[in-house]
Amino acid sequence: MKTISLEELENKLTAAGQAHLLRFWPQLDDAGRERLAAEIMAIDWGQVSRMQQLIAETGPGESRGDIAPAPVARIDAAETQRSRREGHAALAAGKTAVLLVAGGQGSRLGFDGPKGAFPVGPVSHASLFEIHARKVLALEKSCRAGIPFLVMTSRANDAQTRAFFERNDYFGLTPERVWFFTQGMLPAMLPDGRLILEAPDRLFLAPDGHGGVLAALKRVGLLDKLAAHGVETVFYFQVDNPLAQIADPVFIGFHRRQRARMSLKVCVKRSPDEGLGVVAVRGGSNVIIEYTELTEDQKQAREHDGALRFGYGSVAIHVFSLDFLAQQAERELPLHRAYKKIPVCAENGRTEMPASPNGFKFERFIFDVLPRAERVALVPFEREHEFAPVKNATGEDSPDTARAAMIRRFAHDLREAGVDVPRDAAGMPRFAIEIDPLYAADASELRRKLPPEFRLNGDIYLR
Repeated sequence: MKTISLEELENKLTAAGQAHLLRFWPQLDDAGRERLAAEIMAIDWGQVSRMQQLIAETGPGESRGDIAPAPVARIDAAETQRSRREGHAALAAGKTAVLLVAGGQGSRLGFDGPKGAFPVGPVSHASLFEIHARKVLALEKSCRAGIPFLVMTSRANDAQTRAFFERNDYFGLTPERVWFFTQGMLPAMLPDGRLILEAPDRLFLAPDGHGGVLAALKRVGLLDKLAAHGVETVFYFQVDNPLAQIADPVFIGFHRRQRARMSLKVCVKRSPDEGLGVVAVRGGSNVIIEYTELTEDQKQAREHDGALRFGYGSVAIHVFSLDFLAQQAERELPLHRAYKKIPVCAENGRTEMPASPNGFKFERFIFDVLPRAERVALVPFEREHEFAPVKNATGEDSPDTARAAMIRRFAHDLREAGVDVPRDAAGMPRFAIEIDPLYAADASELRRKLPPEFRLNGDIYLR
């Protein structure tokens, strides 16, 4: 970077109404000045203007209007078989990649490190990263083909994530097929439109959301690299779901058979207030409506059979056509704001955390590409088999509920394979159960592998 003079910085910031960013300049050493100058020169001022416009907006969001539930596919047994064959063929031909969004830290779980390193295996204590990587490895072995495994990190956890994979020998995966890349960062803003300094020599910057995947893939050349490898279809999921059925061949195959540009797995919501976005049709286009944007009437509306009108929620399990992702990477996704507690640099130069929200963070959402997709497929799934997020330290969607869901899922497969699984009065398996993906991917594979005399009489990890 060429040397920037103080005068140049002052002129640039004064014109943008952001001169306060230099208020500690006289106190900074050369390294601090260089760091702050680099961050200032990297600011997209057009984007800052859009942020200011966004926080000035008031009133209801655009989702409060004439919307209808998007149609959910009904896949019968014959279509399931056809889609499975198509999906297996695409995987075996190297036409499918897996993209894991893993930019978060485990701080909400009381864990110091990337969320993906959090131990969640009910018997093995395997990390989320290990569980996901072993599923990819099992797919590679069953399809006899290499599968590019893309891992999106953030500035906060990139080095730790790479080191974690290296320490664990990539969990058996071929390192050359594990591609790490880092999402972008966005500044935060006070309600008066001023950017926030976190310390005298740096702005507060936060990851740009899961929608940042598009710009990041383009920036590091991975879209071209995928195309050069013959990839046509990308399976997308988030790190906090240990039950995710990665690159499910039926899902992949149905997407391809429907010639969809984007497909989403959806499940029945637990309640009208569950925090899942819903897929709706507005103005002839499919859109994701965040649960916070639904009116109370829309949340509570029922069909004639008593089911919720907006009863299917999206859990961030998607399939994209690669050429669609490449097209969308050329376009900017809209920004979304959130009023949060943001650390600020006080007048004494110390970083302080406010007691209440004081500013706006901004991010982009990948589902904002949905209205741009000419063909969309919504595929229902049973949440108890594929969705057990680890979001909170305790209560709903916590490590405890995820482990219990994993045990129930493994117990289901054992029962389907003909094994008696002792249960307590509440129907919960009496023993902790875990099945490594490489041992068996489903009940039929279990049935082939387990010896006839197998009995479940204690905690077990089949590997």
